[in-house]
Amino acid sequence: MQIRGKILVIRGGAIGDFILTLPVLSALRDNFSGTELHVLGYPKVAELALSGGLADRVRSIEAQALAGFFARNGDLSVELAEYFSTFNIIISFLYDPDEVFQTNVRRCSSGQFIQGPHRPRDDEDMHATDVFLKPLERLAVFASDPAPRLTLNATDPSMNEIAFHPGSGSEKKNWPENKWSDLLKRFSNETDFKLLMIGGEAEGERLTRLQKRVPSQRLELAANLPLTKLAQRLASSSFFLGHDSGITHLAGAIGLRGVVLWGPSNEKIWQPRSAKMTLLRGSPDLHELSVNEVFDRVRSDMN
Repeated sequence: MQIRGKILVIRGGAIGDFILTLPVLSALRDNFSGTELHVLGYPKVAELALSGGLADRVRSIEAQALAGFFARNGDLSVELAEYFSTFNIIISFLYDPDEVFQTNVRRCSSGQFIQGPHRPRDDEDMHATDVFLKPLERLAVFASDPAPRLTLNATDPSMNEIAFHPGSGSEKKNWPENKWSDLLKRFSNETDFKLLMIGGEAEGERLTRLQKRVPSQRLELAANLPLTKLAQRLASSSFFLGHDSGITHLAGAIGLRGVVLWGPSNEKIWQPRSAKMTLLRGSPDLHELSVNEVFDRVRSDMN
């Protein structure tokens, strides 16, 4: 299918949701190289697509003027109506069960509107990236690469650095903090690896407490970095250890090798789409994983 002009992909959600939608942008790039690709999303996350060359422009979905598009027969912003009218294809992954947003966009755009799922169904064991790619079949796009991939301009990776992310968006997905503390001390005392600990608001005071357990000269803390800066910093590491989180999906998209301490999520849907990432599960749950098991697996996978 030959398409000229512009394509808009609308994507809300958290970091992981956006990373798992990157294959959609890659497929559009590969199949419609002559088009201009825009993203309407949260800039702090969506700018990853700009950095990775998967989008030409990003616009904020948080604009107050968008409110009318989420109301039935809403009062639509003239400027946004003109914006939507410039696209040949609009692909939305917003939650829109009553098609209110879609109906309002169609009021001001003659382009093709494709509604995608905002998240996979829990009762279907189809990986999230496959779910998000499915709507592209309406554009005759099939057999796309389902793995999120980000190519960044970063320094050469240190072959001796491990990046640790001891948090996630849900406490039930987290390995106990006291075990993280013991693990970091073991890596500090028993190896010569450089240690990088990363995190943001979701980790709260956990990063500060864990940092105090390791000599300052052995641990670098990268807290609350803008996502594009964090991605570049991660790309300079050689290995990653984290939970089921958006940052883990980011590490996988960058191409890092790593171990994921996996909790209750359905791995068939949500595991990182990367052959370089190994899932490590506890029995019967994540909290049962011992420090020895994690330490030994990381050492083994790094060799």
